[in-house]
Amino acid sequence: MSTGQQGPAVLVPSDPAWGDQAAALLADVRRAFAPLEGADEMRYDHIGSTAVPGLAAKPFLDLQVRVPVLLPVEDWAHALGSTTFRQAHGSRPDSPGVTFDLPRGRTGRDDESLWRKSLFVSAVPAAILHVRRSDSPWGAYTVALRDLLRDDPRRRAQYERLKSRLAREHAEDGDYDDYTRAKTVFFDEVQDELERRVRAVGEPVRSAQHR
Repeated sequence: MSTGQQGPAVLVPSDPAWGDQAAALLADVRRAFAPLEGADEMRYDHIGSTAVPGLAAKPFLDLQVRVPVLLPVEDWAHALGSTTFRQAHGSRPDSPGVTFDLPRGRTGRDDESLWRKSLFVSAVPAAILHVRRSDSPWGAYTVALRDLLRDDPRRRAQYERLKSRLAREHAEDGDYDDYTRAKTVFFDEVQDELERRVRAVGEPVRSAQHR
């Protein structure tokens, strides 16, 4: 995902410390969000490549909070004031993953509100925090993709090869969004597997309700 604050796409070997670092950051965010209405319903996830042991990744921890109601970004920013996270901005007006997720899959394409989000970044440690609705399809897909890559060595190796190639091709890009968009070829290939995993765990991916 683009934050407008990342440099070229550089992959590093998997670091066993990433899991503990992510857990510590999520604990900080949980404390910051505790006074908010619906805090008991929020779900906290370590997602992305740094959440997959053995997978080379950009050294940015990807974190996610799924919330019952998506408040204005200013409210989240205020709540996060005691943490290292600050509001992110895209490198161009249509940057994906900053104020919206690119619709994908078979659910909710007719409901624009499902794809809205808020995004925050931390410099130390380097991390990205996605705040999505509890019924966001992307929220469910990110967890399904993480678990697929953890469970399937073949898919994990395939994804790492693709990312390594794209990292070389986009190493000198000034616009990080090009690398982000290029990875969608893999997401397209595994979309049916993600859908099956989402259904299997009963994730609340739907377009008819917004609690």
